[in-house]
Formats: sequence, structure tokens, C-alpha cells
Amino acid sequence: MGNTFGHLFRVTTFGESHGGGVGVVIDGCPPRLEISPEDIQFELDRRRPGQSKITTPRKEEDRCEILSGVFEGKTLGTPISILVRNKDQRSQDYDEMALKYRPSHADATYDAKYGIRNWQGGGRSSARETIGRVAAGAIAKKILHQVAGVEIIGYVKRIKDIEGVVNSETVTLEQVESNIVRCPDGECATQMIDLIERARDEGDSLGGVVECVARNVPKGLGMPVFDKLEADLAKGVMSLPATKGFEIGSGFAGTLMTGSEHNDEFYTDDQGNIRTTTNRSGGVQGGISNGENIIIRVAFKPTATIRKEQRTVTREGEEVTLAAKGRHDPCVLPRAVPMVEAMVALVLCDHLLRQHGQCRLL
Repeated sequence: MGNTFGHLFRVTTFGESHGGGVGVVIDGCPPRLEISPEDIQFELDRRRPGQSKITTPRKEEDRCEILSGVFEGKTLGTPISILVRNKDQRSQDYDEMALKYRPSHADATYDAKYGIRNWQGGGRSSARETIGRVAAGAIAKKILHQVAGVEIIGYVKRIKDIEGVVNSETVTLEQVESNIVRCPDGECATQMIDLIERARDEGDSLGGVVECVARNVPKGLGMPVFDKLEADLAKGVMSLPATKGFEIGSGFAGTLMTGSEHNDEFYTDDQGNIRTTTNRSGGVQGGISNGENIIIRVAFKPTATIRKEQRTVTREGEEVTLAAKGRHDPCVLPRAVPMVEAMVALVLCDHLLRQHGQCRLL
């Protein structure tokens, strides 16, 4: 029913934003991987609400509980179940939204599909659902790094019309985490924070772009024809809340070039490896990784729930106005960074297992 992602490394998330808790079941994780709650908690802390003045003030510790699949610090090869309990619900903030649809939110479409919805918070459409993805992504990252030395780093590239200058070849996690907006360009980060604070004070919201690079990705990941690597990456990140666009490599800018300008010419490096002189393909050619850095960009719309009064309708179709209450991010981008990283990790880990299963058996 759309709650499971992946083939060999499969994750199923569960829970609503104002229910008892949220979490994930991970199936297909190889046995004997050393994993601890601290490994998972590091990523959850990057995602959690209330971490800075430009995120939602909802106070949740988001402490993870590993319920199964791990024994004496190592994975068993059996399903791993992880739970994070909700503790700071304020369901009364959403009383008005039980009847009124928030513009550009999932309220109306969930009613159209199911005929019922959990109107407290966003239910399954809330960004709180991504806790399970980020927890699973922490495990996927560890597998990728241990097996192949893969490094995945996301960062805020743009907020509204302010765009940072970031070198995807050299950017580090420390640079990303050096400020609350997670933009490694310090000067732009200051401008972004000011812009977000102004939007928050006006009861409005902002969108932007998260860029993500995956380094040391092995060659050969990806499955023709429908499971091309960039297709699965697109599906993975576009399944995140508030996403509206995906690019890989040159993206839409590549349409302005000729073939001779866009093609990545081959050469052999000093170690005898076949490389490309440029990387407009974004590390993927023919749907299969070529060993160069994978670079993607994800567009996030402005947060739909805002305090400014807007026209809307009730479930019965009556025209009304709504100035939403509750605690919401004025800009989702800073907290979206670990979410994008997690989905990239899940896709790459799944394809790494598929590559070993099919092509390294004989």
C-alpha cells in the first residue's frame, strides 16, 4: 500500500505525526553488521524538530528504541524494528483543521482517497514520518561505508533566490553542520537565516534546493530498464514530503548544451581506471553508476501550513478562510538534508545488494 521501499534492502515505515509513535521495519540487512542506537541517534538528531530558531519549536527528543534484529551490538539478518515515541503532541492546535482543508496540503487528497484521515498534525503526510527513513538510512550508510567506502553528504544549496557556492568534490560534513541552515557557504548561510526568520515572523514560509553528493560509489550499480539508478534515486527523494523537483548531473541546464558540449569524454587515470574528464552525467550513464560522484538536487516547496490567512473550503465545500495554528517549519530545507541523504543511502544500499546478488555469484 505504498509504505514499503526497496527490493533486497526493504524498509517499511509506520505511524502518524500525533499518534503514539513512528518508526520503521528494515528487512534484508546483512547479518553481523555492528550497529548501535548511537549510530542511528546521530542522524535522528540532525532531523529532529526544535534544534534551532529556524525550525519548528516542537520539542521531541526522538530517542530511538531498537526492538528487534540486533543482538550484542550486531545485526542478526532478521527484521530490524526501530520505534521513536511521540511525546510533545498538541492535537488541539489542529481542531479547526479537522473541518477546513489547508491549501496545498494533503488534507483534501487524503479525504478524497480514503474518506477518513487523521487531522491531528499531518498524519502520514507529515515530515515526522521520515524518522523511519532516516533511521534506516543510518544503517544503509554504515553498510555502504564499510563495504565500499561510500560517503554521502547533503547540504542546502538554495533558499528562495539565495544560492550558495559549494564544491561538491570537497565539501565535508563538518562544513555542512557548521551553521543551523546547513549551507557550507557561510556568507550565504547568514543571508538564508535572515530570510527564513523574516518569513517566520510574517507567518509565511520558504522553499529551496538541497544538493547531495555520493562519493566512492562502485561502478555497476543500477538495473536496466525500469530500475535505472537515477530513476530509483528520483523516486526515493521525490517520495519525501514537500518535494517538487529532481535533477541529476547537469539536470535541466544540460538542455542548453549541444552533445559535444555535454558529453563526458573518457580517459585512463594513473591507476589504470577508466574515468570521465567531466561529470555532467552526475555519476550515472545508461542507468548504471560509472564510478564518478553521484550528484543530485531536490527542490522543496515552501511549507504548506502557514499562519497567514488564506481562502479554503470545508469538507462540505463551504468557502471559508484559514490562518493555521500549530508548530511548523518556516522552511523545511535545513531538516530535509538528512532526509535526502537517507533516501540516497537506501537506494544505493539496495542496488549494492542487488549487484552482489546477481553479478558476483559466479
